[in-house]
Amino acid sequence: ATVIVLLTTSSIYGVSFVMPIGGADMPVVISLFNALTGLAVAFEGYAIGNTAMIVAGTVVGSAGTLLTLLMAKAMNRSLANVLFSGFGQDHGAQIESGGEMKEIDATDVSVMMAYADQVVIVPGYGMAVAQAQHKVWEMAKLLKSRGVSVKFAIHPVAGRMPGHMNVLLAEAGVPYDDIFDMEDINPEFGKTQVSLVIGANDVVNPAARDDPSSEIYGMPILDVDESDNVIVIKRGRGAGFSGIENRLFFGDNTRMLFGDAQAMAGELIASLKEL
Repeated sequence: ATVIVLLTTSSIYGVSFVMPIGGADMPVVISLFNALTGLAVAFEGYAIGNTAMIVAGTVVGSAGTLLTLLMAKAMNRSLANVLFSGFGQDHGAQIESGGEMKEIDATDVSVMMAYADQVVIVPGYGMAVAQAQHKVWEMAKLLKSRGVSVKFAIHPVAGRMPGHMNVLLAEAGVPYDDIFDMEDINPEFGKTQVSLVIGANDVVNPAARDDPSSEIYGMPILDVDESDNVIVIKRGRGAGFSGIENRLFFGDNTRMLFGDAQAMAGELIASLKEL
């Protein structure tokens, strides 16, 4: 009976703890729970006198804690603010776009990129879901063969965990020298003819930079809106992980290429080969 009461109480506490947290904060909380899991294993090892469990649990707990703090820092917020501010809740507020999404087809995008001096590719969770990294790298190699400078821009919390995009690009064979962190690539957008955003949303939302009323205001972003042209590959018209509408999608220099990231990358490859 005691075990049942303990499990029930802990389950209610866990749900109550997580419910106020949502949107873009959730990966931080998941990382924190991973850290707490490690600490629980370490305490269990201490209770039963198992040194291996103590060491393994401590390593997992410390690594998870460090990752949690780094993720919160990447969002320019404290861990306490993430856990107790209620950020990410749906309050019914949406950014006023003041425009409409403008669509483009793969052929026009391929021409635009083929004759650009520099193309910056911004991968996001949508690329991961579609497992499009190999197609994206194939497309990048085609552009490089035409003399186009191609760079990959990585936001610290792109995907669901720090390093998520780096791992996917490394798996596809993208050279490390072609991958740039946010601090290094942001100055490049002003001299970039085409920025290709593949399944990323909140990490390129200009509202985080210049709209104090936005719930993600203050979070560092990739300044893709400073490029001459922005192409966004996206499955549909929905909001991002934080549930906030992205004003970038309605910009004068932004065009939307709707569809699965892998399928769209395949169409771009086919169009580039025909040029």
